[in-house]
Amino acid sequence: MTAVATKPMTSAGQRSAAEQQAWALAATVCDPEIPVLTIEDLGILRAVRLVDGRVEVTITPTYSGCPAMDAIRDDIQAVFAKAGYGEVGVNLVLAPAWTTDWMSEIGKAKLREYGIAPPSGSSRAGGHSGPVRLSLAVKCPQCSSLNTKELTRFGSTSCKALYVCQDCKEPFDYFKVL
Repeated sequence: MTAVATKPMTSAGQRSAAEQQAWALAATVCDPEIPVLTIEDLGILRAVRLVDGRVEVTITPTYSGCPAMDAIRDDIQAVFAKAGYGEVGVNLVLAPAWTTDWMSEIGKAKLREYGIAPPSGSSRAGGHSGPVRLSLAVKCPQCSSLNTKELTRFGSTSCKALYVCQDCKEPFDYFKVL
């Protein structure tokens, strides 16, 4: 017997109690690089399946080669083991590619509170019709000023860029729109 819990494709009301419990458990795992965010907040938790007593969790990395994936896999397995589940498999799926559009509004608010500017706008992955993408101002998570400047396209991780606010003079990470 196979039960499936998939957040993006199945509403919570359509899941059985066991599926909801398994999803909720997987959703408690935090991102090791930004520990205020869960893998659900980031949108990398894609599916949870219960197959004959075995748990299968599907995750999509924020980008291929993301070094946090091994730690996330280990944390998922540890959370389920602690809850008494037997076998737990974690599947890494690269397609469709992750996009910041999958991040929850709660996750974006957590980023802002943590001092990281959340992605602004929509990536509309694959949906850009013009040859030039314009950059919009990035709001400072400290003082909310739009008078900011990019210092480097790559910050502490490949998902982030380093900015500085010209008003409050504070540096901050910006989680890039991908």
